[in-house]
Amino acid sequence: MTLVTFPELGTAWYVFEWLIRLVMLVVVPRRRAPTAAASWLLLIFFLPVPGLLLFLAIGSPKFPQWRSDRFRRLAPRADALVARLAAAPATLDGRDKDIAALAQRLGRLPPVGGNAVALIDDYDGMIRQLIADIDGARRSVRLLVYIFADDATGRAVIAALARAVARGVACHVLVDPVGSHRWVRGTLQLLRAAGVDVRTTLPMRLLRGRTRRDMRNHRKLFLIDGAIGYAGSQNIVDKDFRPGVVNRELVVRAEGPIVAEMDGLFVADWFLETEAMLDAAPAIPPAAGPVTAQLLPSGADFQRRGFETLLVWQLHQARHRAVIVTPYLIPNEDLLAAMQTASLRGVEVHLVVSAVVDQALVNLAQSSYYDELLRHGVRIHRFRDYLLHAKSVSIDGRLAIVGSSNVDIRSFQLNEEVSLLLFGADAAAPLDAIQRGYIAGSDELTLDAWRRRPTPRKIGENLARLMSPLL
Repeated sequence: MTLVTFPELGTAWYVFEWLIRLVMLVVVPRRRAPTAAASWLLLIFFLPVPGLLLFLAIGSPKFPQWRSDRFRRLAPRADALVARLAAAPATLDGRDKDIAALAQRLGRLPPVGGNAVALIDDYDGMIRQLIADIDGARRSVRLLVYIFADDATGRAVIAALARAVARGVACHVLVDPVGSHRWVRGTLQLLRAAGVDVRTTLPMRLLRGRTRRDMRNHRKLFLIDGAIGYAGSQNIVDKDFRPGVVNRELVVRAEGPIVAEMDGLFVADWFLETEAMLDAAPAIPPAAGPVTAQLLPSGADFQRRGFETLLVWQLHQARHRAVIVTPYLIPNEDLLAAMQTASLRGVEVHLVVSAVVDQALVNLAQSSYYDELLRHGVRIHRFRDYLLHAKSVSIDGRLAIVGSSNVDIRSFQLNEEVSLLLFGADAAAPLDAIQRGYIAGSDELTLDAWRRRPTPRKIGENLARLMSPLL
């Protein structure tokens, strides 16, 4: 019998590692941004086998073929909804028409007029209003949420759902199992015991096409009777569910034809998970106010990166002032250049981030971009006291965007997100007031002060930045 010696095993392993490096040098750059490709290659060259295993697990931001097929089957329904929404025409000027046209090409849904909207930045107040709306429901309640906890907040909402079910209201809930992982078992049990039809979004399937654990449905949409809709950043969980951290959120409560777009998106997501269609066609609510609004869904289901594309273009189009509020900032090269160029053109570019940190590695990575942003005149404000988890954008006081999308590569490429666009100075004014409040409650960074941060911090930021395309 011939035995394989340890030196021979070592040589084989050495050859195997180099084979991985050489093959991945060809595979990784395909259809990836240079920064993402560089990060993957750096990891694989230093740690070939672990890097390969990680790449196989999360390296390709694509849904399985069966889900893509289901999404294509939704196209006729989306076209029919667009045709029916023509009964609620939008009133837009030339510049806003261009924005709406791009948003429709990205997310399929048109701008619609006749809406009433209210911005809610009171965390507990939003939960109280949602419960009151559920208690007033007559036909249906539909909730799509990233985190649904079985804590005090979650149980209060579940109790309202149970009361609705007892009245004969059809209640459907979609919960992301990764976002809700700490509570998902208890939450599902409580919802099912209450008679709610609840499903998890993007579950891991071992036998029928694999869904990556890090590709999540991050949307927050709450629909009541197809007449009231909520969209924004707030989950159904206690505001202080992280020890020592209290969340500050922003949600839009809407009435009018825009709710049909929200309802249509929920029905589409339900179909993608269950292959069951809840409605033949969502009803178009009557006009409720003067606001023109548009829903922009984005995510790996769509061919183009909707929110990212719109944001970059609007930064290039901005004339006077642009404000971006986000808890997590991992910009790609296009977004970084757009922010810097807008500032160099004389546009006031304000970036509002949270001084309270809940994800240390992400915070290190995002901090690594501050120096170059400050050097180009971007004003960075760090919000005190709360984790500012709200996500919003305003451009020139005429376009307001509120939604679930962070300004990072994860939200741009991996997560299913939703943004609500509000057109016109009157509609954008409430968001402008809220954002000015954020800035007043923040400490503004200066370049000189930022450069005096400790050297170990700078080293940590540089190391985290190498990983930023993977975060």
